[in-house]
Amino acid sequence: MKSDIEIAQEAKLLPIKDIAKELGIAEDELELYGKYKAKLSDEYLDKIANNKNGKLILVTAINPTPAGEGKTTTTVGLGCAFKKLNKNAIIALREPSLGPCFGVKGGAAGGGYSQVVPMEDLNLHFTGDFHAITSANNLLAALIDNHIHQGNELGIDTRQITWKRCVDMNDRALRNIVIGLGNKTDGFVREDHFVITVASEIMAVLCLSNDIKDLKERLGRMVVAYNYAGGVVTAKDLGAVGSMAALLKDAIKPNILQTLEHTPALIHGGPFANIAHGCNSVIATKAALKMADYCITEAGFGADLGAEKFLDIKCQMADLKPDAIVLVATVRALKYNGGVLKEDLKNENLDALKKGIVNLEKHIENLQKYKVPVVVTLNRFDTDTDAELKYVEEFCLERNCEFALSEVFAKGGEGGIELANAVIKTLETKESDFTPIYNMDDSIDEKINKVAKNIYGANSVTYSSKAQSSMKKLISLGYGNLPVCMAKTQYSLSDDPKKLGRPEDFELNVRDMYVSAGAGFVVVLTGDIMTMPGLPKEPAAYRIDVTDDGIITGLF
Repeated sequence: MKSDIEIAQEAKLLPIKDIAKELGIAEDELELYGKYKAKLSDEYLDKIANNKNGKLILVTAINPTPAGEGKTTTTVGLGCAFKKLNKNAIIALREPSLGPCFGVKGGAAGGGYSQVVPMEDLNLHFTGDFHAITSANNLLAALIDNHIHQGNELGIDTRQITWKRCVDMNDRALRNIVIGLGNKTDGFVREDHFVITVASEIMAVLCLSNDIKDLKERLGRMVVAYNYAGGVVTAKDLGAVGSMAALLKDAIKPNILQTLEHTPALIHGGPFANIAHGCNSVIATKAALKMADYCITEAGFGADLGAEKFLDIKCQMADLKPDAIVLVATVRALKYNGGVLKEDLKNENLDALKKGIVNLEKHIENLQKYKVPVVVTLNRFDTDTDAELKYVEEFCLERNCEFALSEVFAKGGEGGIELANAVIKTLETKESDFTPIYNMDDSIDEKINKVAKNIYGANSVTYSSKAQSSMKKLISLGYGNLPVCMAKTQYSLSDDPKKLGRPEDFELNVRDMYVSAGAGFVVVLTGDIMTMPGLPKEPAAYRIDVTDDGIITGLF
């Protein structure tokens, strides 16, 4: 089969103004970035604000495995399938980070014949949103160090500066650095750190903001340090809000592209699904709901991370109510959860499937706790046997889920029609009574316990002395009513990446927590979460090139 980039480059794209025209968007309501990508103008967003909302469909998955699940590919293919059924649908996704593109994970444009295009543009620079976020983040970092150099009127404790610099690239050497070396005029010597841009709080802030006014208020609330008296120092205290907002004024506008089959797609924002909420922007999701009868969006990593945060953080903050959830799995991934080695996954193994399907079972149970109808889909591989597929289908039907096979990677929208019909049937026959797992009025401890026990399956939560001290401090500073953003390994329902399947009778160990006051949540750290990835021994960067006539090669 052809590579993703070969498929994308052979596609016949329509001018983005033609895609927009089908949605009733005039050309002067777009801010064009070449022929095939554009931003939605403020005027257009204001114009559709009172439109009736369409149906909101969330796509999530089981815990990721080396066998692959295909969540983004499913999202894209499902949107294409809706179009083939003459349904008015739009896709809402996150933007890719450059780090994974040149590292090992790859991009975020889908795959095979279910891609958002132009995929090279989307994966490389795009419309500059991430660069704007990087610049705003590092402007704030520069203002902090300049304030200290100029006399430190705010009394910033240089041992308690929490704001980190960022770059949108995997660079392990920047994780822990020393700055300010040299002459007195070169700044105050201190330890500093870099995170990848998608881990910047500004990314989360932009994705949770409703408009420029809300963006500025959130930027101002960001905690950058503590003073010698133990109080918080914010971006507003440093006078940084206006200049950061100026850098972000275009980045806050959603981007519109198309799929290989010309289904419109809003691509905007890209927060981590570990230390942030892992969803595209509130502005893009709300716009998509006003622009079409169906909005199909996704949340990062497995349902225990991305979906939980979409439902408990994003939906509560933005007053969103999902109508259905699509849960993606593969037979291969379920067998991997059942103990089969990656190289043996092509062989039929019903015993391993029965053992590993408990991971899918737990995710079904979790999502149903939110009182939203669930549709399970299997991304079909050629090596899947009829017996394996039949077993999974019967398993899901017994648990009150619609079930459908998906072949969108190989067949595009045509391969997603069975899934699209299952989703439509669910929307027409089952009511959603969306209910979050916790209330905003719950204490930090109560929220953590509800997620740990109801979603992860833990029987208890333990706190390090540092975590206990941090929680007490955050409560005293007035942050006790914020939602919790759980930072946990994506590979397991527990905080131990080696515990596959459905771990039980385990303790969730909280080692620390801190506030992302601008985003509006408390980040709860369980285990070691990497906010600056490194490159593998043979990064994808080695394979990427450009021909003499400007054609990019090797990009997946």
